[in-house]
Amino acid sequence: MTTERTEPAQNADERSMLEGWLDYHRDTLAWKCAGLTDEQLRTASVPPSDLSLMGLVRHMAEVERSWFRRVFAGEDAGPLYYGDADPDGEFHPGEADTWKDAYETWQTEIAAARRNTAGAALDDLSLGRHHSHPQPCSLRWIYTHMIEEYARHNGHADLLRQRIDGVTGE
Repeated sequence: MTTERTEPAQNADERSMLEGWLDYHRDTLAWKCAGLTDEQLRTASVPPSDLSLMGLVRHMAEVERSWFRRVFAGEDAGPLYYGDADPDGEFHPGEADTWKDAYETWQTEIAAARRNTAGAALDDLSLGRHHSHPQPCSLRWIYTHMIEEYARHNGHADLLRQRIDGVTGE
């Protein structure tokens, strides 16, 4: 795995620290997926779970879209992968789904997150709401939540990757 990760500065201001840790965890997920084939990335390698590395990346694209576009910016941004027929569709990549497409979609949502938060203060409140959080959320809370979300799923990714080819990491 060759994806570069940069640890956040230990003496940065709060905003830089939060953005640094979020980027570190984004890079960690990409690092866990590096060097694998589409088939390996679609492999649910810890039965009976149907969780796969590609599914995690697609899920994080949905999570980025939800919190930074729908919730923080109040955009009307529909789902990417899920719907009524498959409420967990992001976790179910099919034979035609590719890493290239999943990665590009994820990166597009990360870029939208950066655009939507540029110039915003950490205390700024969301314009939209999340179904599980009916009150407005501060940008600080969203950043903290996203770091937690990535950290948890990076633990899953580590186990999935180890099961696929034995590669471990920190």
